[in-house]
Amino acid sequence: MEQRIVVTGASSGIGRAVVRHATRRGWRVLAVARREERLASLAQETGCDVLVADLTDADAVARLVAAAEAFDANALVHVAGGALGIGTVPETTLEDWQGMFDANVVSTKRVLTGLLPQLRRSTAGGAYASIQVVTSIAASVPYAGGSGYNAAKAAEKALVDVLRLELHGEPIRVMEVQPGMVRTEEFSLVRFGGDQARADAVYEGVQDPLSADDVAQVMTDVLALPGHVSIDQVVIKPVAQTHPWMVHRGPLQAKG
Repeated sequence: MEQRIVVTGASSGIGRAVVRHATRRGWRVLAVARREERLASLAQETGCDVLVADLTDADAVARLVAAAEAFDANALVHVAGGALGIGTVPETTLEDWQGMFDANVVSTKRVLTGLLPQLRRSTAGGAYASIQVVTSIAASVPYAGGSGYNAAKAAEKALVDVLRLELHGEPIRVMEVQPGMVRTEEFSLVRFGGDQARADAVYEGVQDPLSADDVAQVMTDVLALPGHVSIDQVVIKPVAQTHPWMVHRGPLQAKG
């Protein structure tokens, strides 16, 4: 069956890399993001269809639902989200928490609710549909300073887990991807309010942090498996990151 995938968060980072990998495989892709100029360049590069939409806006999600139906989507790869700020619970702001819950939880609920009827329709005739949501290792293991992001991603993970239970008996696989340290052009920069030095310090001395391309390769490999094969959860970390808060800085060297 032809893969017809809606990819959110497609303007940069992991989402953009997923579009590239998917189109290289010959799959049809509807790329969704807020920034029109970035989507235009991606469409020129890959031949994907595009939709400009802010997924924290209910009207924009309604337009996405209509576009996904016209596109005849049979898979959703939901990457959109992000982190704002860093600090302890009392240090962080309610504005940042609200922003992260809107971007990582409420928008995910809107998109899943909106696209589920189309994904169900796509299974007619014995086909399978796919839902793949990118959360974070922060969803499962909290780390000091990541209070708001930990909470938002844990909530998003719970949403994915309960959806999988609710779809029991239906031909729709629900998969979660938990990346660890991924060096992209924007994630840490946005988190630190555009402070490039602080963003660069996150990866300083770390040998081979993951790239968006690394994560996208794994994600599309999983999607390429037969439809009845569900990889419920994938955790992807660089070798230098043994644990969410245990990162080796400096060259990796064998001992003994």
